[in-house]
Amino acid sequence: MTKLMIVAAIAIISAGCNSHSVSKVSSRVPLRIMSFNLRTSGATNDGVNVWPNRKELCLATIRAFAPDFLGTQEVMADQHAALATLPDMQMVGVPREDGISKGEWSALLFRTSRFELLSSGTFWLSETPEVIGSKSWDTALTRICTWAKLRERSTGREILCANTHFDHRGVLARENSAKLLAARLPQLAGGLPIILIGDFNSTETTYAYQVLTKSFADSYRDLHPQISPDEATFHAFTGRMAGSRIDFILHTPQLRATDAQILRTPPTNGVFPSDHYPITAILRW
Repeated sequence: MTKLMIVAAIAIISAGCNSHSVSKVSSRVPLRIMSFNLRTSGATNDGVNVWPNRKELCLATIRAFAPDFLGTQEVMADQHAALATLPDMQMVGVPREDGISKGEWSALLFRTSRFELLSSGTFWLSETPEVIGSKSWDTALTRICTWAKLRERSTGREILCANTHFDHRGVLARENSAKLLAARLPQLAGGLPIILIGDFNSTETTYAYQVLTKSFADSYRDLHPQISPDEATFHAFTGRMAGSRIDFILHTPQLRATDAQILRTPPTNGVFPSDHYPITAILRW
């Protein structure tokens, strides 16, 4: 064997070892998940907490956690444009009213340096999920779920992430939306791990929550088994903590939560990032 051939062989072996090492390291890197109801910029009666005053604080809150997956709710066009400035993040989804430009997005973002997009879509929380703008049951507003199937670049592992926002008035709508997600997301995933992010406008005592947690683990409750009186995730720009969670990060058993928090970012000059606290979870494969 010539000297050149020996050098080439060593290079190939080294590359293989390095590739294996990178794969092993990547398999230990946890998934950082955030759910954040931004509070619609269409609200004009929020006083000092109107969107222009909150925009930079909201984006800074997201950047500080640096999520791999970010599920957002109540996103209007100007807020969609602001989210698009986040570095290394790609956004999927359509607005709920016409699927083009009208209404709120339940925008889902993922880190592009880590994941590549395989497919994505949005369906409506109704009896006709494929009909754009459709409503059913006792829902007050049109509601949607946006999902993405992704592949981790370093390992080739695939995952499905979904983000939603249930109706704030219709009890039957929330219950049937939960049933729809519990049936439809596993079909889309085809056996892949699933992360379900959202503002469910439901507490743990509701039937909607019970439907979802038959199939999905609640990352926060798994790590904080004792229910506390100060778990509110909606605070209406008051900073209150008393109350129950209505925002959740759920996942299938292929994933395990190692951390879950309610991020109570203090106000800056009396201004909060949103009327919801963002919630986070760190999951491992």
